[in-house]
Amino acid sequence: MAAPMELSCWGGDWGLPSLHPESLTVMAYAKFSGAPLTVNTINNSWRVPKGDVPVLISEDIVISQPAKILNFLRKQKYNADYELSAKQGADTLAYIALLEEKLLPALLHTFWVEAENYSSVTKPWFASRIAFPLSLYLPGKMSREALNRILLTRGGPPLYSLAEVEAQIYRDAKECLNLLSKRLGTSQFFFGDMPTTLDAFVFGFLAPIYKVCFPRVQLQEHLKQLPNLCRFCDDILTFYFRLTVSDGRQPS
Repeated sequence: MAAPMELSCWGGDWGLPSLHPESLTVMAYAKFSGAPLTVNTINNSWRVPKGDVPVLISEDIVISQPAKILNFLRKQKYNADYELSAKQGADTLAYIALLEEKLLPALLHTFWVEAENYSSVTKPWFASRIAFPLSLYLPGKMSREALNRILLTRGGPPLYSLAEVEAQIYRDAKECLNLLSKRLGTSQFFFGDMPTTLDAFVFGFLAPIYKVCFPRVQLQEHLKQLPNLCRFCDDILTFYFRLTVSDGRQPS
């Protein structure tokens, strides 16, 4: 009998099972591969785990980071990629690298750096799910880490000011969304009729942009001009998470 597997992750709102891209990626892959995960969402009565969220625990094994968690699931015979060719496997790695280089900085900025979004949505949402007194400290720490990550990858010459960095990361993100839309085309998933690792990563990155109700929404506005990517997110929410795509409620 397989050892039980528990995933600790940030919870959801706005019709999403999680607001956290990395958590969403792992949750989606588990659905695609049939991995029987028990999901424990972080709330204000539950101690935030050490290390990066999401965290997978199976007996005495503790794994964080989506790529490592997915590799572990594959070793347990939960493989969403078994029908992919070698070229498709290489394409998967290339597109994941593209997401992390071109889309992730703007996603982090939208959630954690853009002042109005952070103060009115991100900070209160996460603080409400973290036990006091960590709730006073951890959202700010996450915001600083997001900014540092953006500047680490985008803050060098010729982009010297934060305004220049912001303009560039949003240009890159919109270009990335356009490329993803072109690659998906009219297909249900990126490699045909069955979702794979790439679909899990794309969903994890796109769904929070698509669904969370922020006051500043330039990336969301661009995404909504690409109906095949919106349909892609809606289909996964409907068919794999059994969530209604019209759920646009405000955070609790």
